[in-house]
Amino acid sequence: MTFDEFFSHKLHYFKKLISLISIFSLMFCLNCQSRKSGQGEQITLTYWSANNQYEINLAEELVAEWEKIHPNVHIKHQPIPEGRSSEEVVLAAVVGKTTPDIYSNMWPGDIELYVRADALLQLDTFANFDSFATSRYSEDVFQQSKSKDGHVYQILWKTNPIMMAYNKNIFREAGFEKPPKTFEEYLKAAKKITRDRDGDGYIDRWIGITQILVTWWQRFFDFYPLYIAASGGRTLIENGNIVFDNQAAVDVFRFLKTLFDKGYFPRERMDARADVFINEIVASRFTGPWAITQIEKYKPEGFEYDFVPVPRPSYSEGPAFTYGDYKSIVIFKNTKHPKWSWEFAKFLVSRHADLLLLETADQLPLRKNILQDSLFAPYFKTHPRKVVFAEQARYVRGADSSPVLREIFDAISKEFEASVIYGVKSPEQAVHDAAERARLIME
Repeated sequence: MTFDEFFSHKLHYFKKLISLISIFSLMFCLNCQSRKSGQGEQITLTYWSANNQYEINLAEELVAEWEKIHPNVHIKHQPIPEGRSSEEVVLAAVVGKTTPDIYSNMWPGDIELYVRADALLQLDTFANFDSFATSRYSEDVFQQSKSKDGHVYQILWKTNPIMMAYNKNIFREAGFEKPPKTFEEYLKAAKKITRDRDGDGYIDRWIGITQILVTWWQRFFDFYPLYIAASGGRTLIENGNIVFDNQAAVDVFRFLKTLFDKGYFPRERMDARADVFINEIVASRFTGPWAITQIEKYKPEGFEYDFVPVPRPSYSEGPAFTYGDYKSIVIFKNTKHPKWSWEFAKFLVSRHADLLLLETADQLPLRKNILQDSLFAPYFKTHPRKVVFAEQARYVRGADSSPVLREIFDAISKEFEASVIYGVKSPEQAVHDAAERARLIME
């Protein structure tokens, strides 16, 4: 498939979002407004943040602080408009040429799509980019921020490492003082923990749960973090080639398939129930730091829990990696004020702003040596569970930079359903077929 064919496909798919484009056109007109004052040029930048209340509060506070320092540069803050997903809303805005100047909740997996559409500003052309990158990133993270052409179009802003939450009491009652580290240990614990507690003939407690939906992004919470852990930190694509057709991926499929085959994971959806982890229906789940707030708010008396790295095969060595669930800040190329957009983007990731991100939105900034920085020490002292995630954040991987990454995850998810959920394919065949499909998608 050529790029033109690919992009035409996207245009057709998003015809249903044409009404959103009309709204964005109005926003664009407002964005174009600039005015003069007797004290010099007054400009306006439009900034889209995520639309959850925590990040709206954060954005409003930062914008107010910015405008005190830069009274001539007004920031028009807007939470990203409602849509089926923020990714689709941004794509519709790019197609309609109604993007804001700055957006702070970009999924890095989409970056390459917009680079090829010539929609993003190249950030490493700014004179002070190198000093900015050196002060914020480890070399590993900096390399992950680069696009295929070697340039940088995003500021990797925050991370939500996927880890395993586990109920200490349930594991202790089953005879396990420590949480499982390997697939083998997890399966051994599953055999004891999964059971019918009330004797009615039906299992009512499982060791864990994952969504059986085939939706592509559901694999960020089962296959993908487990694959990254099993493979020692590899992702799906290396040097433009599909590389997940390997033993680590097969072992992850087999591990998850065994959990479903033996009934250790339920095949039913439990979305309509109260939180199955807090209510001790499952003993563990793969999740991110956002779960802390939910658990602390609703946990019953005596509920003991903790977070540890996701399990991996016993042969895996070195640091335990996982999926980092990054979000990035980007500047769209239609900005009329690239210099000020860059300055505002840097302001959003300053040390002070990163501390507000922790305090206001309870999310981890992607900043090197954050646990050794005295500015953040009081926060981590009063939020000890976040320390676990901050330590894990040193060993995370994001999404590969590819314009067809969603289609690749969709191919994996369909094979996941066939093999892991319904058992109609062997793990070896399913991984092979997913990889072959991914290679065809990339042609």
